[in-house]
Amino acid sequence: MTTDQSDIDIKKSFGAERDAKIDGLLKGAVDLHCHSGPAAMPRILDHHEATVDAEEAGFRALVFKDHYYVGMSHCAMIEKLMPGLQVKLYSGVALNNPSGGINPHAVDHAIKTGGQIVWMPTLAARNHIDQSAKATKNFPASKKPMLKAEPLTVLDESGKLTDATLKILDLIAEADIILAGGHLHVSEQGILFDEAIRRGVKKMLVNHPTYVVEYSDEDIRSFAAMGVHMEHSICMFVEGRGYKHDGARLKQLIELAGLDKTLLCSDLGLTGSPRPVEGYRRIVNTLIEQGFDDDQIRALTGGNAIKLLPADG
Repeated sequence: MTTDQSDIDIKKSFGAERDAKIDGLLKGAVDLHCHSGPAAMPRILDHHEATVDAEEAGFRALVFKDHYYVGMSHCAMIEKLMPGLQVKLYSGVALNNPSGGINPHAVDHAIKTGGQIVWMPTLAARNHIDQSAKATKNFPASKKPMLKAEPLTVLDESGKLTDATLKILDLIAEADIILAGGHLHVSEQGILFDEAIRRGVKKMLVNHPTYVVEYSDEDIRSFAAMGVHMEHSICMFVEGRGYKHDGARLKQLIELAGLDKTLLCSDLGLTGSPRPVEGYRRIVNTLIEQGFDDDQIRALTGGNAIKLLPADG
């Protein structure tokens, strides 16, 4: 299910010596945000192809993310069909309309079937829909028209977290899995993460803080101080349709949150952009150019993320 990528280099060379260094640094990498297919949106590779790429590159773990379905069954089948696989495969649930929205039952099911992350609403988030004329205007569309999304928020009319949201936080805390902010606005995420901490959630993640969710630099600094990890999408820092920021800005963002509270994910699989592993190759080159040392690069591309997954990950 590969789409024509003639506008993007399949594998970009930075010179033999640099290429070898990059390949070495990617051993043990972790991608918490891989948008391989099948999916409602066009994807340039499927879960099997993404797994093969990650295995060949020496990745330690890969998390399949789809906006509309849980991927744990895909993980189980791929692992069965690829005996001896070294890369660990994970997935989770995104709380959009097809999952019933802010639905504790969907979260409970995901946990019981091995899910390791709960993404709060993404494409159906009220914030995402409200920004359809600006930030999300060119967001990838489904191959076939879908029912219009019903806007979702974790807050009730009084600005407090809904009972369903509170139940979900308790489920996440009990299972010790990741709570991700999805595409909720920063104002919602602040209330969400504050309560999550009170209820014992230990693993918290902001998805692409510089896109859609409208985190300011000060927000990044203060949320990281609370213990929330900043997950920056590689697709926004490398050549392709998702490009938004240069390497200098990435360095600044890492410094805002601190190295230990920053991690990189691919957020790749979309058309007109590199494959996930190739995205990692390119961002490692950027990090080298920005002066990060080997240990720092390993932390950003895998060491910090693996701490959010099971101990055997």
